[in-house]
Amino acid sequence: MIIASFVVILIIFLGVGLASARKSTGERNDYYMAGQSVSPWLAGLSAVATNNSGYLFIGVIGYGYATGLSAVWLMFGWIVGDYLGSLFIHRQLRKATGVTKQASFASVLSNWHGEDFSVWRRMAAVIMVILLVVYGAAQITAGAKALDGVFEGFDWRIGAIGSAVIILAYSIAGGIRASIWTDAVQSISMLVALFALFFVGLSGAGGFDGMLGQLSTMDNGTYLNLFPENNEILMTGVLGIVFFVLGWLFAGFSVVGQPHIMVRFMALDDEKNMQRTRAWYYGFFVVFYLLAAGLSLMARFYMPEAGDIDVELALPRMAEDLLPDVMVGLILAGIFAATMSTADSVVLSCSAAITHDLTPERLEHPLMLKAATAVVTLAALGIALLDNQSVFTLVILSWSTLAVAFAPLLTLYCLNRRLTEPVAIGLMLGGIAIALFWRYGLGWQGGVYEGLPGILIPIIVGWFLSRPATRAEIKASPMSE
Repeated sequence: MIIASFVVILIIFLGVGLASARKSTGERNDYYMAGQSVSPWLAGLSAVATNNSGYLFIGVIGYGYATGLSAVWLMFGWIVGDYLGSLFIHRQLRKATGVTKQASFASVLSNWHGEDFSVWRRMAAVIMVILLVVYGAAQITAGAKALDGVFEGFDWRIGAIGSAVIILAYSIAGGIRASIWTDAVQSISMLVALFALFFVGLSGAGGFDGMLGQLSTMDNGTYLNLFPENNEILMTGVLGIVFFVLGWLFAGFSVVGQPHIMVRFMALDDEKNMQRTRAWYYGFFVVFYLLAAGLSLMARFYMPEAGDIDVELALPRMAEDLLPDVMVGLILAGIFAATMSTADSVVLSCSAAITHDLTPERLEHPLMLKAATAVVTLAALGIALLDNQSVFTLVILSWSTLAVAFAPLLTLYCLNRRLTEPVAIGLMLGGIAIALFWRYGLGWQGGVYEGLPGILIPIIVGWFLSRPATRAEIKASPMSE
């Protein structure tokens, strides 16, 4: 029964994606930008599904299960940072996309002021291809791990291959439009799955009082502490929590450097509809994270021995223990929905980087666009089948590197700064170097997310190495229209 309900829901996802092909023209702008015709509610739900991926179901819930209530600071910082970035970047990026008439994230940035930073664009495309393929592999791995956690003896590689096949089928059929349509359905299924498990689990735990009473005794009475005991950089108390939250605030701000998420806002039908889009996006976002926080604590209540399980399998195993088979199938489909909603977005953004930014001549033929999508999907699947790192680690590493590479430049553009191409290249490579040194040279990523120095330092440096646009340049710029 679990398999039957799971398969039925996956068939629905596939059907929605394939149905989008009826509106597809096959042209580059339609394949990668849906002709910039996406309605606010679709753009918002698609962006939130892409953002809240297997990382939420597998990584964040597993992190909360292991560390306790202090994990809420990760969620709080992430949402606040994301929101702050949206206040001055999303609308300007959508406007720049319309003005430059480009079909990829890197090309829009490289043509922001009407001059093509071709060297920067190709370097950015290489970085995107490498990191987005790894990111996609992490999502495919997350879905496969969920199946492995429920079906004893199940070869998770079968789940990984099945996920890749479904993603490839509807991505080739409808491009970004298929991804956005399925994202909307997947957002709803994710929400239903989380709500179902939360209320069934809460009832079985005897309500909040019963659950919190038992949790308060765990980890020597520190499990429900609101503040982390040690943020791993020899800072405790108020100072430690400030740096911890600031780090995750920059993790949320890092959304502006994620091509696979920002393309949703770039594909919006009208920049004037950005406020409505953000209402859909943050409305679902807050609900998702509140449920994730509750479910991570609930999982520890039902499975108190953290050392006995893979924490990234906490959610599917709890579902199997508490829910009837049909509902377990829904939970699995919800997790698969989350991983696929990000993986398909990553695949298409990576494909755009290859065909639009990296090749000597931009590829326009529909068959070439689809062939690039197929190659990227297979590459992500190949990395996923190696499976030698946790989902949480893979996602954070890819996420932070993309963020430090692109968020500083985009931020400076939206603050109306003009840069030369050598400065833009320096900021991109410098941000990556700072983040990697913070993580691997100093080992401080456990206390302060590496995106904080990797974004903040290049913005400060870039401010002094750039200049404000003059009134005449602003008036003459296409961006002023």
